[in-house]
Amino acid sequence: MAKLMSKSELIQKIVAQHSDKMARKDVKAVIESLAAIGYKELSKSGAFVVPGFAKFVVIKKPATKERSGINPFTKEPMIFKAKPARKVVRARPVKAVKAAVM
Repeated sequence: MAKLMSKSELIQKIVAQHSDKMARKDVKAVIESLAAIGYKELSKSGAFVVPGFAKFVVIKKPATKERSGINPFTKEPMIFKAKPARKVVRARPVKAVKAAVM
């Protein structure tokens, strides 16, 4: 798997594209404020959209009870632990991102 881009690498690439208009500290401030606004919107409304990129949605997963099953590797019966109710964030890419990957 390829190495993931770090935050500083992302900032550096944006600065390189817009070197005549934006300074590094300006780009960093924009990225940090975008993240802060996203966190607030997700906790308040449960959804946050980055136009042209993705829609982030909070999904509430219900609690599950303890259940018995079979281990697929050893074929022995086993007990699967119960899980508490939880909230999960899902990112749903927009059509343009899907087209760029294909």
